[in-house]
Amino acid sequence: MTQDWTSFLASQGLAADGGTFGDAAGELAAARDGKVIAPVVDHGLIRASGSDAAEFLHNLVTNDIKGIDERSARLAGLCTAKGRLLALFVVWREGEDFLLMLPRDILPAILKKLSMYVLRSKVKLSDASGELALIGVAAADAIPPIAGITLADLPRRGVAAISGGRAIRLDGNRWLLAVTPDQARDSWQEWIASARPVGLAAWNWLEIAQGQPRVLAATQEAFVPQMLNMELPAVAGVSFTKGCYPGQEIVARTQYLGKVKRRTFRARMAAAALPGTHVYSAETGDQHCGAIVSIGPSPAGGHECLVCVQIGARESGEVRVGSPGGERLEFLPLPYAVKDDEPAAA
Repeated sequence: MTQDWTSFLASQGLAADGGTFGDAAGELAAARDGKVIAPVVDHGLIRASGSDAAEFLHNLVTNDIKGIDERSARLAGLCTAKGRLLALFVVWREGEDFLLMLPRDILPAILKKLSMYVLRSKVKLSDASGELALIGVAAADAIPPIAGITLADLPRRGVAAISGGRAIRLDGNRWLLAVTPDQARDSWQEWIASARPVGLAAWNWLEIAQGQPRVLAATQEAFVPQMLNMELPAVAGVSFTKGCYPGQEIVARTQYLGKVKRRTFRARMAAAALPGTHVYSAETGDQHCGAIVSIGPSPAGGHECLVCVQIGARESGEVRVGSPGGERLEFLPLPYAVKDDEPAAA
């Protein structure tokens, strides 16, 4: 993220931490009920370039990178040898290069980790966070054209070229604009004519409401992909036909020979908690039964979170945060079914 873009956003009223444009409650309500546009300043980009870039990434992450073309993006995870997630990326192409979007708090360490695998591969990895501005767009109903295209026409994880960059559909009602900082600054007034500017608090709530996971520094190595619903079509972060990658044996064994005992659900709580905070249930006693994946303020008051928890504990309805006597979670519907016998939210 360039200093010019950062300064421009500050001039528009964005708080130093990116959380709001000064009206947290109003922004959350707009995210729930209307059309919003949000600078995604807590994420950055890694660029992979070179003739071996596709092969290099394909052999390291959980999804099929070779299958990505100019019109598609994919979610993919980087795992340890034990199948534990170190990072999640949204991946798309820019010409012959690949761009990997991930949280800024883990980007330097993940860039260093990926670089360890380069060896003799013809691939160059770099921090490309300053090259493009990342802007989220969301709508509770029909969204008007933005950046010259009808975003609603894009399929899920579809990509379209726009002036200065690309538009990517993330899920049912969220899109990502990845454009040059100059284009973002020049087009800002045009974009906000049809969508209200909101900060990260509202954007992160939208991600939670859509049941889309993220991995932060506090939750690295806490989850295998299935715990974050990554093999489900609504998340679509794992390919079981692409071949080997670090941790692939564990992920495949969980899928075909084991049973997924923990899943990610959406819940509400009054107090704030940090990602990685353990949760407890009566049946597990002093042993935790899961952890908070992500959390943010809710339009309904309090906070909403994605929580990875044992399915049995979720079904009991008695899951508590931080300790066996902590606050009880109120579970909320997701827009997709987590289990075969569970209907998706309308």
